[in-house]
Amino acid sequence: MKRHAKKDYPLHLIRRHLEPGPVVLVSSAWKGKTNIMTMGWHMMMEFTPALFGCIISNQNHSFTLIRNAGECVVNVPTVELADTVAQIGNSTGGELDKFAAFGLTPARAAIVEAPLIAECYASFECRLYDGSQIEKYNFFIWEVVKAHVAPTPKYPRTIHYKGEGEFRVAGDTVSLRKRFRADYL
Repeated sequence: MKRHAKKDYPLHLIRRHLEPGPVVLVSSAWKGKTNIMTMGWHMMMEFTPALFGCIISNQNHSFTLIRNAGECVVNVPTVELADTVAQIGNSTGGELDKFAAFGLTPARAAIVEAPLIAECYASFECRLYDGSQIEKYNFFIWEVVKAHVAPTPKYPRTIHYKGEGEFRVAGDTVSLRKRFRADYL
């Protein structure tokens, strides 16, 4: 097994190596207004119920919509939407309708009021499960109450933010299923 020689690394750049999942687009709705925000700081927290945690800055336009509504939709774009994802992240919903501005289609959710994004590979309807960490850390804990996932492609090419305007694209898949217990599959 190969060993790696390591050097000291700037702490403010560690996210380039620890970002856990794909960049997502979070859609929200509150009192007739909708918005979309780009998000990279999130994590799965539990299997059942399906809990998802994320940081939403209180300086973000979506923060107020999402906090007041207590629900949102987490949408997973693929690499084909990378430019749109970056543009959404570099604009504010306080100044424009992001669905119209970026040519995205709002689709009706089954349970929550926030819209799905039709162009995204997957959409997860979420309701606030635990808001106890919002005030101190801007940390929301969501329960995914409905999941919508396209059956193809089996392995979507999602994008993962490295920082400073650079993304990685999910690539090859390695299966180690034989090594896992059946209850983890």
